[in-house]
Order: sequence, then C-alpha cells, then structure tokens
Amino acid sequence: MTVSAGADPAALIAELRLRAESVALAESLTGGALCARLVDVAGASDVVRGAVVAYAADLKHTLLGVDRALLADRGTVDPDVAEAMATGVRERTGATYGVATTGVAGPGPNEGKPAGTVYVAVAGPRGTRSRGLRLDGDRGAVRAGSVQGALDLLADVLEGRHEPA
Repeated sequence: MTVSAGADPAALIAELRLRAESVALAESLTGGALCARLVDVAGASDVVRGAVVAYAADLKHTLLGVDRALLADRGTVDPDVAEAMATGVRERTGATYGVATTGVAGPGPNEGKPAGTVYVAVAGPRGTRSRGLRLDGDRGAVRAGSVQGALDLLADVLEGRHEPA
C-alpha cells in the first residue's frame, strides 16, 4: 500500500478490503466525522464495522471500557485514553483495527489543555499506538486535522511504518 501523509480514505478502504480486514471508530471531538470520511467511499460497508461517538467522559467508560481511574487521573485528552478508546471499540465490534480520536477542538482550553491538543490512536492485532497532534486554526480546522491525523496513523500502521509496539 502506498499512502503517505494525507492518507486517502479510498486507498485505506481498498487496502483493508484486499487484506479482508475491518475497522471501527471511537470518536470524541470529531463527533462522527472520521466515520463519515470513510463511509463516503463506495464499498466502505465491506470493511467499516461501525462507530461510537463518546463525547462525554462517562460514555468513554461505559461504551468503550476506558478505565474510570485513568479518566479521573488524566482527563479525557490523553494518549492512554485514546489508546483505550481504540482498544475498546475494536473489542466491542470485532474489528481488526480500532481507531480513536480525543482532544480539544476549541475555541478555548479544556481540562487545562489548549485548543488544538489532540490524540489519535490505532489498536490492531499487534498492539496499540497513539500519536499526539498540535493543530492550529478554528474549531472546524482542528476537527478536520484530527480526522486526517487518524487516517494518517491508520495508513502508517497498515504500511508497517508506525507498527504498534
């Protein structure tokens, strides 16, 4: 698969289809936009298992299994929370890969973290990996950058460039 930064959803869907693998999404600040980008591709139903939009912290725990103590200690904007979300959606949907987004879209700070602080994560057969992003712009730009960052991380994992530990 040849997908670089700026990963194309159609290329990701095609690669997952070729591998007979699937993906599920756990979204917070992106509010379903990541899933929407993938399902805009014809044939996405072959590989997209579903999505959970868990905007509230308590839903991250009840729907995705994120540990309450982790949420209480670190808040929702944290790389370990992103990884737990990705793992939770993967386990609950039976997908090959779980992809998660969490962060602060803005316009102001949240949980003491500035707008544009984002974590994306991928959980797969070889473990989990997260990536921190620092995005500039208004709320829409941060959300769009978060979606692209999650797609880019998934592409990197599929290509083995950023293989989970």
